[in-house]
Amino acid sequence: MYIISGCLLGQNCKYNGGNNRCQEVIDFCEKKKYVAVCPESAARLPIPRPPAERQGRSIVDREGRDVTMEFEKGAVLSLGTCRTVADCSGEALEGAILKANSPSCGCGRIYDGTFSGNLTEGNGVFAQMLLEEEIPVITEKDTDTIRAWLADEL
Repeated sequence: MYIISGCLLGQNCKYNGGNNRCQEVIDFCEKKKYVAVCPESAARLPIPRPPAERQGRSIVDREGRDVTMEFEKGAVLSLGTCRTVADCSGEALEGAILKANSPSCGCGRIYDGTFSGNLTEGNGVFAQMLLEEEIPVITEKDTDTIRAWLADEL
């Protein structure tokens, strides 16, 4: 079973009330078992809300509010949901396809905290938690890996 960022499936949970619908991820989910989550929604952050970015060890929104605790809570709740769904389905959590650059879900590169669109090395809170649990994490931009994961069980 795979963990998928809900916004990639068209769920309107993005900070601005929109989504990041990705057809390749949707196609993947048509053939694989998955659980869709949004850590920010799990933490009950409002939609819409000010964008947030990692600044050092903290997550701060554009208005200067520290939302680190909410992001951490959302990550814990989302992982719990994923484990419950996988356990109830008799499935293992095989990997995650998460939203690139996000302070929750970005993997490898995230926004740099200046709200200028610049990227820096790092992981979002939820992505880091999954990696620490030894769950492979990629983003929707890793199309070769998405295809490889799809081919593994055909």
